[in-house]
Amino acid sequence: MSTVESSSSAVQQPPSSTLPLLGDSVMQASTSSASSSSSSASSQGGGGQGGNNVVGVPLDTQSSGEPPSKKQLLDGASSSSGGGGSGGGGASSLSSAAAAAGTHEKLAYRISTALCCAVCLDLPKTAMYQCQMGHLMCAACFTHLLADGRLRDQIATCPNCRVEISKSTASRNLAVEKAASELPSECQFCNKEFPYKSLERHEQHECQERPTKCKYHRIGCQWRGPFHETTEHERNCLHPQKSGHEVMFALEAHDVMIKEEKKMFNTLIDLLSYEKIIFNDLQMKPYRTDEYVHKLFYETARFSAFNQQWVVKARINNSQRDPHQSNDRTITYQLILKTKTSTPMSIHFFALKGPFSDMKVSTQIYQHYFTETSTESDYYVLPLPDGIGGTGSSECNRMLANKGINFRLLMFLLNK
Repeated sequence: MSTVESSSSAVQQPPSSTLPLLGDSVMQASTSSASSSSSSASSQGGGGQGGNNVVGVPLDTQSSGEPPSKKQLLDGASSSSGGGGSGGGGASSLSSAAAAAGTHEKLAYRISTALCCAVCLDLPKTAMYQCQMGHLMCAACFTHLLADGRLRDQIATCPNCRVEISKSTASRNLAVEKAASELPSECQFCNKEFPYKSLERHEQHECQERPTKCKYHRIGCQWRGPFHETTEHERNCLHPQKSGHEVMFALEAHDVMIKEEKKMFNTLIDLLSYEKIIFNDLQMKPYRTDEYVHKLFYETARFSAFNQQWVVKARINNSQRDPHQSNDRTITYQLILKTKTSTPMSIHFFALKGPFSDMKVSTQIYQHYFTETSTESDYYVLPLPDGIGGTGSSECNRMLANKGINFRLLMFLLNK
């Protein structure tokens, strides 16, 4: 009996505080997070009076004496973390939006890098060509490579894989052109990003930071600033208050330009009244001399005009020794009389775009007095419109990239 009594008494006695209870390890690990809420929980629990609760036992199980379940032990931690999560939802959404924006920018940058021209490393503004291996070249660089090959008397090659390139072997890549037009590109004035296809219109007409002249620049105002400051400047500009004598110098420079344009217009009108007018649609083809292989010349076949035989001859950069080493390129041409004449002839002539030509050329009239001893005119600049001083390197490269230069030559003979 003594043995049985001792065993029963051992069963009935309460557990020692030194023995670990179920869930103590979990509760002790989260002591720091649960300590702040223990006071409020003890005031709301059924057995929370006097602070005599057993450590590590949840309040809802102290009265029943049953061990807490795993769900009950985790409810407190989940509720506390849930409360904090609701407060930090805005920060997490902002961080996710920032991460998405960063990923988008990185993707756009990688795509724009992959679509860049292999020569100038820039996105194409117009056409994009590719070699047989798929390497990309913008239209300007493509024609520049073909022009260099023409000047060197060599076959033009791709700068990446050295495969032969020409207008017949290279092809347009329309997918790259469309993709590049949709990529964001930064405005050079306001540093904001716009789709590449609308960037040019924005920079020329919409950007508030684009450089603009004062409307009084014709009378000498040299101010140049951002567009949004134009109104303020013009309101305070001093040039409208200047006297006529003070602005006369600027007006004289402007009048010189107007007089040159008017002179050419009047000359053209006078030439159209001549009795003998003729035009020929010609093609200049390249050739080289034995003197130096890099000196490239162009010449037409013989053609008839005013009962005489003529040719047109052209050269690059005024017969520079190595024209392929210069980025600035010009074409000059001359008119040559191939037959003998006993009667001097005063010939006015100029080149125009022909009906089967895509050449872009401005109007510039030249004149030479042909005699028996003077059968060649001077070399005159072919005025290409996209450059400074009437010379355009990009248009010159485009013409050199072709197999021949097609144009129309107008000639006027003055009868004396």
